[in-house]
Amino acid sequence: MKKKISKFMIVFLTLIAILFFLFPIYLAVASSFKTPLELAESVLKLPSTLYFDNYVEGMERSNFFRSMLNSCIVTFPSVVLIVFCSSMGGYTIARNGKRKKMIGMMDKIYLISLMIPFQILMIPIYRIFRALKMQNSLLAVIIVLTGTSVAYATFLYVGFVKSIPVELEEAALIDGCGPYRTFVSIVFPMLKPITATVAALHVMWLWNDFNISLILLQKDEVRTLTVKQYYFFGEFSSNYGMAFAASIVCMIPVIIFFIFMQRYIVEGIAAGAVKS
Repeated sequence: MKKKISKFMIVFLTLIAILFFLFPIYLAVASSFKTPLELAESVLKLPSTLYFDNYVEGMERSNFFRSMLNSCIVTFPSVVLIVFCSSMGGYTIARNGKRKKMIGMMDKIYLISLMIPFQILMIPIYRIFRALKMQNSLLAVIIVLTGTSVAYATFLYVGFVKSIPVELEEAALIDGCGPYRTFVSIVFPMLKPITATVAALHVMWLWNDFNISLILLQKDEVRTLTVKQYYFFGEFSSNYGMAFAASIVCMIPVIIFFIFMQRYIVEGIAAGAVKS
């Protein structure tokens, strides 16, 4: 009897959690198809008809394809740099962290940096890039996104590299491989699961970044999709239908990407959590 009750409670709480997470998505999708009058009458009701003008006008007002290109320019080079820097950093820390104090200290510095709230960095980032005359530059956003993401990615790589036998690298050394060739030819191909995880997680996070883009990108032609959605809300009026429509369209590429990469995300995080 007790087992049945416990199973029922688990199922019940799971369903509550699912509804809790799906409710905002329902509101966004339903509101994106409503006329302004229907939105004013009720937020929870289903739309009487599918009002596609929100999507058409939202994409026009947000200059959707230009903003999407800006998001791609910011996201994918940042992910490549994160993988490049974090894989080498994680490998170095995993193999030399105990023997060399400075490298071991870097591991601790990375972990400490994960606890720093981004709000503390906002004003220094703005002032630094204004002094460098790099405001309204997508390169500036790439630099900041990479810098703020390397620590966590390195943490994942460190755990995964520790699970790789050192004997493989010793065999490569005997065969005449130097440290760089050993990493590129032997170690990095074995990091495929965690590399897929790091890439998948950071594509989703960086695509949805709002704060850094808002701080550094003030010109309309360089704004990303997430920043464009912010301007549907004015001081005296807000167009929720268009805002929800634009956000739904913005979500579609990330959802498709996540569907294909979710297996790697779970496998890589589980493997990266193993520490010797």
